[in-house]
Amino acid sequence: MRCIYIFVCVCALTFLSACIEQQDSRLESALNMAGANKGELLKVLSHYRESDNQKYHAACFLIKNMPYYGFYEGKELQKYLRYFEAHSTNIKGAQFIVDSLKKADGEFSIDMLSRKKDIEVVDSAFLVEHIEWAFKVWKEQPWGGNVNFGDFCEYILPYRIGDEPLSLWRKELYDKYNPLLDKFRKSADSNDITKAAQILMDTLRQGKYRYTSLFPKGPHIGPVALKWKTGSCREFADAMIYVMRALGFPCGMDRVIQRGDTNASHFWNFILDKDRNTYMAEFPDQKMWKKASEYDMTKGKVYRVTYSLNEELTKELKDVLSVHPIFRYPFFHDVTATYLGQQNRQITIPQKELYDCPRTGELVYLCFANKQEWIPVAYTSFNRKAACFDNVEGGIVAILATYNENGLQALSNPFTLNHNTGEIHYLNPLQECHKISVYKKFYFAVRNYFNTRMIGGVIEGSNQKDFQNVDTLLLIKEAPYRLYTVAYLDPDRAYRYVRYRGGKGSYCNIAELSFYENSLDTLPLKGQVIGTPGCYGDDGRREYTNVFDGNPDTSFDYKFPDTGWAGLDLGKSYRVSKAIYTPRNDVSFIYKDHVYELFYWDKGNWNSLGRQTAVADSLVYTVPRNALLYLKNHTTGNDERIFEYEGRRQIFW
Repeated sequence: MRCIYIFVCVCALTFLSACIEQQDSRLESALNMAGANKGELLKVLSHYRESDNQKYHAACFLIKNMPYYGFYEGKELQKYLRYFEAHSTNIKGAQFIVDSLKKADGEFSIDMLSRKKDIEVVDSAFLVEHIEWAFKVWKEQPWGGNVNFGDFCEYILPYRIGDEPLSLWRKELYDKYNPLLDKFRKSADSNDITKAAQILMDTLRQGKYRYTSLFPKGPHIGPVALKWKTGSCREFADAMIYVMRALGFPCGMDRVIQRGDTNASHFWNFILDKDRNTYMAEFPDQKMWKKASEYDMTKGKVYRVTYSLNEELTKELKDVLSVHPIFRYPFFHDVTATYLGQQNRQITIPQKELYDCPRTGELVYLCFANKQEWIPVAYTSFNRKAACFDNVEGGIVAILATYNENGLQALSNPFTLNHNTGEIHYLNPLQECHKISVYKKFYFAVRNYFNTRMIGGVIEGSNQKDFQNVDTLLLIKEAPYRLYTVAYLDPDRAYRYVRYRGGKGSYCNIAELSFYENSLDTLPLKGQVIGTPGCYGDDGRREYTNVFDGNPDTSFDYKFPDTGWAGLDLGKSYRVSKAIYTPRNDVSFIYKDHVYELFYWDKGNWNSLGRQTAVADSLVYTVPRNALLYLKNHTTGNDERIFEYEGRRQIFW
């Protein structure tokens, strides 16, 4: 009897396989790639084929895209995970964790790990459990009726997000978080996805999250991102997705391959409401879900991460000889227009602005800068006269390039796209040169960041230690643009107590402050350091005492957004005539004795304008007008960014 049963099962699976081959070539190809695991996947298809048509097609969707997915194994993986686990509890900061683990475990590289293919190891029990739980939450939640089958498959059903270890995460997360929505499900708004999602985000935002981008490059870490609450925007976005999908929300991750205004990619979460409108959140910093069109970060191009392969792009690129790896297997589709609204632009670069004329139909890439490299973010086919790109956000600098076996080949000088007008300006260096003063090598595109936090800060004087009676000596109205800003004061009287008080929401960020009795003095006044104790993170690294330690690399970062201050008890009253202050920074300004090199881009290369050893907090160079520039610090520091020079100021992009 057992032999007959096995024979019948084999015949049934063989028949099912033949039917599949007639219906879906990609599915049949996936099953053939499964090797010895093919029988496990056929069991799933056989299980649903007769009993539930929707679940059958959901299983087909998962399996036919499965060959592109996998995960990493090896003892070295534990080295990588230790970064996140250690940072979740250690208060000494991410750099301390990185340095300590490198010393203890050695350098981590993803190349040390072995990769396993999902298609060869995912068994029937694993796949069926994920499918059953996905359908359960889709059908039971009040908003589920507003989620179509296509969105369900793409944004609720997938058993994984990226290349994290395989796990059965749905039930545990459902049991933990679903009760939070019991009251809401009884309300009149129970089918409103955005309101339900807000309840979850309010809960998930509780607890301490520790952001860092310092960890080595590695795979997704999986649902433990919820436990450890540390990592970059990718880990935070992953954490949100696991919970949302476990509870039946159509959600996922939108991303920029390369930001147009800083040296980074970026990830964030999205959900779809009942009308398929996109709402987004930068978890955990953003408090409320908001419409995609309200997201004001400079993005350039936005892509929605999908589980399924973008078949339209794949067919479009099928006969192209050399495709850049970013677009070779596109598990995303372009949603730039969803975010831009009226700011959606088309770029047309005529042939006369190109170094060479590409072949008709040859792929031309739109590239954004990451330090001195250029990263493709979009492509188009050259049409004999021009390269045209749809759906691009302004506020960016880009070049065009082609791609072959030797890598990217620059095709144009840089050009800017104006955010408000859509006007294109070409940065073609001129023969005419001019002298410029350079004060920094990097700026932060994030609003309310470091030096901008000094806007609204005040320098005050008093003759009472508690500053009950206080006079304002200086109101800082602009973000400092150099390492040391000199402010000349004109006090009406002498003060024993002087201080810097941070503006609203600034966390009293300041690195250095010194006071001088006479405007020509070079030696600052001395006194007892006073201020508000306590710093962000409670690790003692950024206390108010740093403001007077003579080191511009240390700073005060108060534990509360407001009311922080740092000052001096001078011992006796002085008429203070000058103050010099330094904003909190990451060695981005010019430092005395550091070695710098300035470059400008022309004809496909960064061309050096020479090295200098700084003798103050600025550098002077003679450069071609209308050139894109880049300053490198050869002594220390990592962050550097492209810029123009106009009106005696650096304009960073």
